[in-house]
Amino acid sequence: MSDPISPEALRPALELLLSKAKSFGAEKADAVATHGRSVHVTVRGGEMEEVDNSEGRDIGLRVLIGQQQACVSSSDLSTVSLEKLAERAVAMARLAPADPFCGIAETSANSENVADLELFDPTEFTPNELLDRALRIEAAALDVKGVTQAEGMTADCSSSAVCFATSDGFNKGWLSSHHGLSGMALAISGDEMERDFDFHSSRWFEDLRDPESIGLRAGERAIARLGAKQIASGEMPVLFDHRVSASLLSAFLGAINGRAIARGTSFLKEKMGEAIFRKSVNIIDDPLIKRGHASRPWDGEGVNVRQMHLIKDGILKSWLLNTSAGKQLGLQTTGHAARGIGSPPGIAPSNSYIAAGLKSPADLMKDIGKGLLVMEMFGPSLNPNTGDYSVGVAGFNIENGEPTHAVSEITIAGNILDMYKTLEPANDLLFESSASAPSLLIERMMIAGQ
Repeated sequence: MSDPISPEALRPALELLLSKAKSFGAEKADAVATHGRSVHVTVRGGEMEEVDNSEGRDIGLRVLIGQQQACVSSSDLSTVSLEKLAERAVAMARLAPADPFCGIAETSANSENVADLELFDPTEFTPNELLDRALRIEAAALDVKGVTQAEGMTADCSSSAVCFATSDGFNKGWLSSHHGLSGMALAISGDEMERDFDFHSSRWFEDLRDPESIGLRAGERAIARLGAKQIASGEMPVLFDHRVSASLLSAFLGAINGRAIARGTSFLKEKMGEAIFRKSVNIIDDPLIKRGHASRPWDGEGVNVRQMHLIKDGILKSWLLNTSAGKQLGLQTTGHAARGIGSPPGIAPSNSYIAAGLKSPADLMKDIGKGLLVMEMFGPSLNPNTGDYSVGVAGFNIENGEPTHAVSEITIAGNILDMYKTLEPANDLLFESSASAPSLLIERMMIAGQ
């Protein structure tokens, strides 16, 4: 039987690794260990196409000697391996170039009391149970009239433990889980073929949508895209459906990443304290949402986390910072460190979202009368310095406040700062990923069609 997944089981290896690093000459060190299991099943044509049942443990060490640091990692947690790992890390640090901004977080910044975020569901499934679920997705998609084929119908579940420790005495961890369903449907009419998809994931199985709804929605979306046309080039309002609107949020999150600000490679680098959006727009980062996709009790440096307004009443309020970026900018960490196994802490948001507005997507369409509803995006391009933005899209033409025919093979473009100034959120916010946004209306964008 496999070892149980638990942070406690990882602690002895971390403590040994840190002890060995100190004995070899490290002044400070931190380490992270993970233990994960996952099962993933894919079906095609009523039969299992692929099953992936995996399990693994990994450990990573970062050592610091003055302003020099090095990172190493291994999947071997034996005593002999950990001793060699620590010795190699210290040797590498002695040869590393100086980094004036490296360091581990202050112990005083570490969280002591954290509420239960309900990140772990102990429910487990066998490959056969996941196979049944994936087959139900496929059957539901093929039941939609006009759907001729279903691809990539998948069901998966996973669980993992992570534990983080520092030479200053922090040593804590947590458990997490994931359940997911996805599928793609193909529809054919004459010489025309269209495809679309649906998916859903959750921390807890009881929060997961049923397989039939995934297949049905994928099939109905594929059928709706048949008969797609181009539309005339010009300037018009664009409504981003909530399936794709989070891409505009992701562009914002990338632009307030402390590393980009420190390098001067962000279109928002001079905008702190300024109105970026309308006064009605608020963007929040909340790592403490129960069962949230990116919830966490501490960040990747063991620092306390909290809900933050990144945008408050349209005004830019904060960068995303870890300890290193904070030092570089003369600021404190915001608790957004993200620790990988074999690299120094990076920076990542948690559960970030654009707060819902007051109007439904249907009401926004009625307000604009004529425009474009974007349902899918292909190869977005964003200049991080200027904010110039363009992307290929597919969706629906809007006439007289209603979606009419499907459209494809068009490109939309604008400057993302100008887009943000006119952005209006709808009221259909769903927390289906770590970055979430409702449907978003942009008043004017350039359309390249016929």
